[in-house]
Parts: sequence; C-alpha cells; structure tokens
Amino acid sequence: MEKQKVLVLGTGKSGIAAAKQILNLGGQVILFDSNSKLDQVRLLKNFNQKDKVSIVTGELPPEQLIGVDLAVISPGIPLDKPFVKQIDCAKIPIWGEIELAYQSSKGKLAAVTGTNGKTTTVSLIGEILKTQYNDVHVCGNIGNPFTEDALDTDDSSVTILEVSSFQLETIMDFHPHVSAITNITPDHLDRHKTMKNYIKVKESIAMNQTEDDYIVLNYEDPELKKFGRRKTLKPKVVWFSSRHVLKDGFYYKEPEIHYAHDGEDDVLLNVHDLILLGAHNYENVMTAMGVALHMGVPMDKIVSACKAFQPVEHRIEFVRERSGVRYYNDSKGTNPDAAIQALRAMPGPVILIGGGYDKHIAFDDWVKEFKGRVKYLVLIGQTRNEIAECAKKYGFTNIMFAEDMDEAVKDCAAYAEAGDYVLLSPACASWGMFDNYEQRGRIFKDLVNKL
Repeated sequence: MEKQKVLVLGTGKSGIAAAKQILNLGGQVILFDSNSKLDQVRLLKNFNQKDKVSIVTGELPPEQLIGVDLAVISPGIPLDKPFVKQIDCAKIPIWGEIELAYQSSKGKLAAVTGTNGKTTTVSLIGEILKTQYNDVHVCGNIGNPFTEDALDTDDSSVTILEVSSFQLETIMDFHPHVSAITNITPDHLDRHKTMKNYIKVKESIAMNQTEDDYIVLNYEDPELKKFGRRKTLKPKVVWFSSRHVLKDGFYYKEPEIHYAHDGEDDVLLNVHDLILLGAHNYENVMTAMGVALHMGVPMDKIVSACKAFQPVEHRIEFVRERSGVRYYNDSKGTNPDAAIQALRAMPGPVILIGGGYDKHIAFDDWVKEFKGRVKYLVLIGQTRNEIAECAKKYGFTNIMFAEDMDEAVKDCAAYAEAGDYVLLSPACASWGMFDNYEQRGRIFKDLVNKL
C-alpha cells in the first residue's frame, strides 16, 4: 500500500476508516462521494494536515483515475452505479473495506453473516472470546469498521466480524478460520435483485476456506442445509438446530441446549438460565457456541459467558414498564423475518409499531403472525399503506397511521392496557425517516421514557 494511489468511494464511517488505514500504510487517498453538496472542509477535519488526501464530489472525472492503483468501495454503494462501472472499465481493482482490512490484519479470524441474528451472535462471540484471549477485536457491520482495528492486530489477536451481504460482494482473498451463516431469508432485494443472487453472496463467506477450517450452519434453513451438503464445500460443517435432535452438532430441545459429538450427548445449559429471550436467540447462542469452540475456547467458559450475556441494544431490548405495560425496542428488526422473531418472543398481547423504507419485500409471512398476538398495529413510513393493505387481506383491521415516532408512541400508550407489550419492530429499514436503525431505536426509547 506504500506510495500507492487509492480511490476511496464513500465518505461515511467505513470510507473514512478505510482512508485512514491507507494513509497509515503510506498510501495516498482520493476520497470520492457522489453528493456534490458535501461539506469538504468538515470532511477534511477527519485527517491530519500532512495527510495526502484530496476530495472529489459529484461527478467522477476520468482524469481522476489516472495513476490510481486501487479503488476501495464502501458497502453502502451498489456495484451497478455508473462511477463503479467507470472504474471497472479502467481496469482498476475494486476492493471492499473488509478486503482492505483483511489484507493488513493478523491473528485468528472468525466471521458471521446471515439475514438475522448477526449482531447478537457476534456480540456474544466477542464476550466468549474475551474469556480466553487477551487481544479480541469485535468489528465489521456491528458498528466499528474492520479497517479501524486491522493495523492493531498481531499474531496473538483474535477477531470476530459481522459481515453483511453488501460487504461480501467485494471480497477476494478474505479467509476466516471459522465462519457462520445464521439463516437466509428475503432481504435487500432492492440491491441484489433476486434471492438466487442474495443466497450466492451470503454463501461466498466460505469461498476461500479450506479443509482445515469450519463453518457453522443452521440445520433448519433449507438453503443452508443444501449448501452444507454440497460436495464442493471445503470447510468442516458444524450444524445447529432448534427443532431436531442431532447426532452431531448443537441442538435445542426444550428446555436445554445440547452438544452431540463423538458419540456423546452433553447437556450444556437450561435456556431459562439465559437472559436472552426467544427461540431465535437460542439459535444465536448455538451459533456462537459453534464458532467459539472452534476458535479454541473451552466449553465451560463458553457456557458461563452465554449465561451472563445481556441482549444487544435495539434487538428486543427492554425499555421500561409503565402502568403495567412493557415497552420493547426492536429497531434492528429491519425485515419481516426478524420482526416475526421479535413478535414470537413477546409473552402477551402486542401493540406493534411497524413500517419504514421500502426494500421490495413481501410482508405476508409477518402479517400472518398477527392473529392472536397483535391487538393494534401502528404504521409509519414509506411502506405503511402497503403493510395496511397486506394486513387487511388477512383480516386484520385494527390499524392506525402515525406521521412520526412521537405520534406512534403516544398512540400505543393510549391504547395499551396493563399486561400488554408495546413493540417497535418495523420489518423495514429506517432510511427516509431516520439516519439508521440505531437513531430510530434511540428516538423510540427517549419518547417512551418521557411518557
């Protein structure tokens, strides 16, 4: 990377982190953003005066590509953008931020992808690894870019990454020692266009793994079951199941999680000893156990860490109880399958806040779960009309529209009775009304606490 000229596409968190890594390695950076109104002076405050950084906004002139050795693309930028094709036509290699970090990192690496459960699983793996190793890095789509930590790793380091489908689109040599795919359900079809493309991208997490590596897979997911039995898959498969007793792997049989191996069947823990709530979280725990075990953590330490683990922010997060009504923040429920899991985790009648950005996903399976669970549905955002029509199709008519989160929370408080559960689990992305799901969740919590 020394003395190389690198074009960094995108000026968000991962773009800035990638630029800083390149500069730390002695490279020169051209930062590009298609937003022509970007505040360049403010952007440059992320860097030192001596840093070799220039900024291009709006259009990408062809002369800016002269002498460029590499382009690093932020995960939020679709690969079919005209300026990406322009770079590709100029025969400039395009790496993702994850690939850039991987090329500079050291030590053992584990990576988790999947439609749902990634953040909880990766957070839990991070806590487990800390019981065994001194230098643990928890990075990726979980909030802090891998490029922020890559240069701080050494041969004794252990890194666990949350990897999105957007990030997997641009890997080349990326090679985790242990990988995991939690599940695959429809998501991001506005970007990947078809389920076939989406599945293929998710499965690419294993493309550079060898026979000495491991991949943890969900036995209950039909796509992953096919993938795990594919003869071309090189890493050893570690299965987990929430519905079947396995002869080899982790499985949940109420009320316990078991580990079957070498003819033995060990009971690891009673799920009622976990702070995590819901069957989907038992799957997350089994994923974490499979990854951590093959990253060298003894089982007794794994079990202790699982019992102590607190739910992550914005994922079925308890906010408060008011007048006998319990409020939960599941802002990370950004697709129907995640929202289904949150709904199933509620032990009583639910007043549900849903709606948001349109990712071109069907809501039928989510709406079918409303019967016998949801008392009222409060809808916000771009998809509210579509969700309302879908709900009516299945006979659910207790629907209210709200203009913003403040109105939605007040509506919920007005209609909730003691014993009810108010749940923000939108089944949609946050964009349009909010910067991200974190902001949406924080605003919800703030409004609930002000009631």
